[in-house]
Amino acid sequence: MIRIVLLVLVLFLTACSPSGLERHQGYVVDTRHSAIGVRPRVKVVVLHYTAEDFPSSLATLTSHDVSAHYLIPAHPPVNAGEPVIWQLVPESELAWHAGPSFWRGATRLNDTSIGIELVNSGYQRTEHGRIWAPFTRQQLTVLPPLLRDIMRRYGIRPQNIVGHSDIAPQRKQDPGPLFPWQSLAKQGIGAWPDAPRVRYWLNGRDAHAVVPASTVLNALADYGYEVRPDMTPAQQQKVIAAFQMHFRPTDYRGLPDAETAAIAQALVEKYGTLF
Repeated sequence: MIRIVLLVLVLFLTACSPSGLERHQGYVVDTRHSAIGVRPRVKVVVLHYTAEDFPSSLATLTSHDVSAHYLIPAHPPVNAGEPVIWQLVPESELAWHAGPSFWRGATRLNDTSIGIELVNSGYQRTEHGRIWAPFTRQQLTVLPPLLRDIMRRYGIRPQNIVGHSDIAPQRKQDPGPLFPWQSLAKQGIGAWPDAPRVRYWLNGRDAHAVVPASTVLNALADYGYEVRPDMTPAQQQKVIAAFQMHFRPTDYRGLPDAETAAIAQALVEKYGTLF
């Protein structure tokens, strides 16, 4: 009888406990006082190409060494009229896709990013230079709604939609010069400079007029790229080339010219330097 009374009392107290108290085995958590200084873990989206076909990409990204949150096939299958993409890691969990990295003052981008891999063979070396593989229409149809959802969930700023080459220019070239950054920006996804402001910063100079490398590199550092004082000329060229692949893909040789400097200055003016 005493046990029944105690059980009824416990059930009564549980039912009457104020909202915001979570009861666990051995303790109770009070969730009624939320801190103001809280923000989502995810701040950056990093876009990649896999440089492999779909079966190889899936095998690689589900191995012990590397992972990504999403994998988009070249030709996604359709389910109930909608294209299917693969989620390999929950967004709340860390994936190993960025490697040693830097963006807008932050390092260890694996900790604060979502990685999206697009199945794409990357490039082939030929006697005429690199030949880059295009992304498919199906990929570029399904990617924008995925990015919009992620941006909405975490309040991600346009300048924090980046490529692997932006955060690791010394090691990576993906997603490459054929990735349609400008087209995405027209859809409200990612950063892009305003043409009138680029013309303003160009100030009548020829687009390919040579400027001091420091002029370009200082602007890139202000925008968010890793620029160190001990960089060799070859390393400096890789940073400039990564920026050009993203924002001026018609010429990504990594040469410091007036148009590259103007684009970078227009971006800093538009988006600022804060992470």
